[in-house]
Amino acid sequence: MAPMRIRPGLTLDGFLIGERLHRGGMAELWTASRPDLGFPLLVKLPVLSEGVDPAAIVGFEMERMILPRLAGLHVPRFIAQGDAGLQPYLVMERIPGPSLLPRLEHLPLPWEEVAALGTRIAVALDDLHRQHVIHLDVKPSNLLTRPTGDLVLVDFGLSHHDELPDLMGEEFRLPYGTAPYMAPEQVLGLRRDPRSDQFALGVLMYFFLTGVRPFGDPQRLSGLKRRLWRDPVPPRRLRPDCPAWLQEVILRCLEVHPAWRYPTAAHLALALQHPDQITLTARSEKLKQDPFATVLRRRFADHQLAIPKAKTPVRHDGDAPILAVAIDLSPEAAPIAETLRTMVTRMLPALPGARVACLNVLKQGRITLDQTLDDQGRNIHLQRLAELRSWATPLELEDGRISFHVLESTDPAAAILQYVNANLVDHLLIGARASSLRRTLLGSVSSQVAAQAPCTVTVARSRRLRRTDPGPEAEEKPDVPWTVG
Repeated sequence: MAPMRIRPGLTLDGFLIGERLHRGGMAELWTASRPDLGFPLLVKLPVLSEGVDPAAIVGFEMERMILPRLAGLHVPRFIAQGDAGLQPYLVMERIPGPSLLPRLEHLPLPWEEVAALGTRIAVALDDLHRQHVIHLDVKPSNLLTRPTGDLVLVDFGLSHHDELPDLMGEEFRLPYGTAPYMAPEQVLGLRRDPRSDQFALGVLMYFFLTGVRPFGDPQRLSGLKRRLWRDPVPPRRLRPDCPAWLQEVILRCLEVHPAWRYPTAAHLALALQHPDQITLTARSEKLKQDPFATVLRRRFADHQLAIPKAKTPVRHDGDAPILAVAIDLSPEAAPIAETLRTMVTRMLPALPGARVACLNVLKQGRITLDQTLDDQGRNIHLQRLAELRSWATPLELEDGRISFHVLESTDPAAAILQYVNANLVDHLLIGARASSLRRTLLGSVSSQVAAQAPCTVTVARSRRLRRTDPGPEAEEKPDVPWTVG
């Protein structure tokens, strides 16, 4: 089945599609309506064209899990989600007010307006954090305004939910975010600190106050990392009318160490609302950047920073084990895939609260340019996700206890090992190649993984009784597992 083409006038599962509002590199936004709903709706679809970044699909999967769990004035109301053929979609409340993006045409803003705006954003962030979500992409285009003046956070594709698998963090080693607004710890791969959103708000307030981004707009990882040791020009150097207390607040939000920022977004909102209660420090008096010698010392002694240099995975429920299952979705591997599902079913009762991570590797060519669509125009990555979900349906596990990962790599064994190592997997189930000829020609992925994985590995293999002259009594043995501790 080819993916459905969305167009004005189309009825999508009862929703009448209107005009397209936006098409970006990751998603499309369309207006929509339904007779029984008396407010405007918005339909969001991931971009599935040739060459699309896999992160667009993974981010959409993350938003599909997070948005239904959110409520309140500061998020759009979730309405529905589904798949039209191989075209996933989300339906949500359409916020009638504009985003903060048009404000960029009028920068710099009066400092009073910046402080008031910062207060409203901090209140929205506090509401989000209380619902166990860190946004991780706070920027003007992701902040919309209700007629009441309340600010609404949108686009949760890069977000982290404390009680859900972190698909973006588990599948990608490079950080994802909007370069000018990313916190230092986010640049280094840490995605679970709510104070990262404070840093982004500090960048936004600085930008709206001065008309200049405090850390520029770097396009390389090396440029992003400069914010770990290079402090921004103090706002009062660029805006002499900025009160000392507002510079104190902004520079505290922009501290490299999360622990040096405000304890919560609620504390930040309170400070912005009651400037007379702010304790001024040396931050408020700064008119110059730190001396070059200080910056150089930080640059070459940044191992002293209390920020992890690599991803430090944390399970969504603290201590529950992760049971990963590497599934070959090819037709000839169907018997082993079924055996793996049976094994998972038998193991789960002995692993209370365990999360099942379903893995499939989309093998890439080493020198060829890989296509992301098949000959019918269907996104291959999305097809694999759908097949993984179909495989897992009989397990009847809720979102928080199961996740689906299509890993794109030239080396399947290396991709599985990287996932297992990076995400502290406790037990891996994997099937051996169904064909001995394929094992000979392509090598044994399961053997390589079993030899190098840091966790227990159970391999399911199809064992057949072979005879020189097989007679009618020859039997086929069922798939059997073997385990490496």
